[in-house]
Amino acid sequence: MNKIKVLVIDDSSVIRNIVTEILNQDEFIEVVGEAKDPFDAREKIKLLNPDVLTLDVEMPKMDGITFLSNLMRLRPMPVVMLSTLTTHGADITLEALELGAVDFIAKPTFEELLSSKDSFETLLLEKVKSAVAVDQKNYALAKASLKREGNTAIRFTGVKRANHLIAIGASTGGTEAIKQVLMSMPSNAPGIVITQHIPKTFSERFANRLNECCEIQVQEAKHGQKIKDGNAYISPGDLHLTIAHKGGGLFCVLEDSPPVNRHKPSVDVLFSSLVDIADNVQAVLLTGMGQDGAQGMLSLKKLGARTVIQDKKSSLIWGMPGSAYRLNAQCEAFDLNEIARQLLMYAGLDRIKMQEMYPHDQ
Repeated sequence: MNKIKVLVIDDSSVIRNIVTEILNQDEFIEVVGEAKDPFDAREKIKLLNPDVLTLDVEMPKMDGITFLSNLMRLRPMPVVMLSTLTTHGADITLEALELGAVDFIAKPTFEELLSSKDSFETLLLEKVKSAVAVDQKNYALAKASLKREGNTAIRFTGVKRANHLIAIGASTGGTEAIKQVLMSMPSNAPGIVITQHIPKTFSERFANRLNECCEIQVQEAKHGQKIKDGNAYISPGDLHLTIAHKGGGLFCVLEDSPPVNRHKPSVDVLFSSLVDIADNVQAVLLTGMGQDGAQGMLSLKKLGARTVIQDKKSSLIWGMPGSAYRLNAQCEAFDLNEIARQLLMYAGLDRIKMQEMYPHDQ
């Protein structure tokens, strides 16, 4: 097996040295070069032909976003962004993901490296190994196809059942996949709850950016908030989102409990909270690394929920939906461009029609 060739791009020699040392410890990875700025990186990409880049989002001479935009236009390749956990860093990182970066990792402070270097090492190695599996050219073509299809909301006659809920889980590549689904949702869509693996400082910015481009109202979920049609609620990046059914309504409940599947928030935690209302739920797993959500989806399917996964072709990383597929936890799999339409079609059916059209789900 050929080693994964990585080019590390960062204006900080300290960070370059740390990232290089971590990556070179892995027998399947080789850092073939380091670059201190985008101009240096451009020449070394031509010379070294790396498989994956790690890229600082904020650099001198040319910022990471400008460099990434040029790279995806001229030579698409897998890029893992190193991001600062600030509001400004969140906006830049989300823009980088829109441009085609595969994933991001929080740039550690010196204190964090002293206290939790092992965690950073594990994440960095996982993200680089996952990134190399992405066919960046096909991903760019798929994104172009989505743009050609347009992003207008789908016309919808309305939900036929009270408290019908769409629950979505995603990770790597999920910010763009979620955006695609939500931009197709009309203002009378069912209530939607979302767990996306994302840091605390990113989740509110992510929700706000979506709210600016969607017909439905998108917000970061708050504890005790009632779930309403035409609204989407995104879990905060440091709390689990669960759903409570009381007094004839559904409510967001935020839990500060330990990580599940190494994630907080966790998709399995969200899905597990829906077992009592499973027959009125559509559970969805979009692109993402790992297996979070697969077991919870299987439980919901057994209890009568309609379960949907993003298909392999349209997924950036088919880890989470692929894990559900191997458990036969899904009722159906769809291309990302078709998921919103399918969710709305099902939500618009009454129970009798559901049983006629989807007997395998009941």
